[in-house]
Amino acid sequence: MLESVGALTGSPWIYAVVAVSVLLDVFVPVLPSGVLVIAAATAAAGSTTVAGAASATSAAEQVPEVPSLLALILCAATASVLGDLVAYRLAWRGGERLDRAIARSRRLTSAQERLGTALARGGGILVVIARFAPAGRSVVSLGAGAAHRKVKEFLPWSALAGVAWAGYSVGLGYFGAQWLGATWVGTAVSVLALFLAGALAAYVMRRPAAEAAARASTATATTS
Repeated sequence: MLESVGALTGSPWIYAVVAVSVLLDVFVPVLPSGVLVIAAATAAAGSTTVAGAASATSAAEQVPEVPSLLALILCAATASVLGDLVAYRLAWRGGERLDRAIARSRRLTSAQERLGTALARGGGILVVIARFAPAGRSVVSLGAGAAHRKVKEFLPWSALAGVAWAGYSVGLGYFGAQWLGATWVGTAVSVLALFLAGALAAYVMRRPAAEAAARASTATATTS
């Protein structure tokens, strides 16, 4: 994969591929958009290193590569926000069928309730955390739309989540290549770090729900 992405790094097509992958994974969470972003950043970092070693004027050679990393962050973050908004609007207009589907899903119902509470209190850190969790972005975006949350409450947090996730993913690829080299080892370690962040985010999202369930069970046992 790294070789294929590396071949695209010097072409504008890499941004199109990343954008489409990130945009669609809100609907198909199994798409490896994070892995693709890391691989692209790793390949770009590797190109920078090679260019710097091959020329005495390495600073001049490296300058063109730096904007490519910034553009990769901007591309991934923008696609993330656009995907969130599309899912949000579709859920907003979903009608009774979508409402019934959400009602049948304990995960979606819980996320919708917690998101509403968080946004009502002026905080949407849940949106940022969910961006790192597997399928968390889908759950939160659909939940916000189905609950008819105001776009001004959801959009700023979605933008922050997109920038944080894109910056973290590109940073993993870049620094992984700098420290371990632009090889499959560096990419694998960076991807592992991304998955660990996702596992931590999933744990943080599940913990309040588990605590609420425990409190409800305790209250039921007390009244019975």
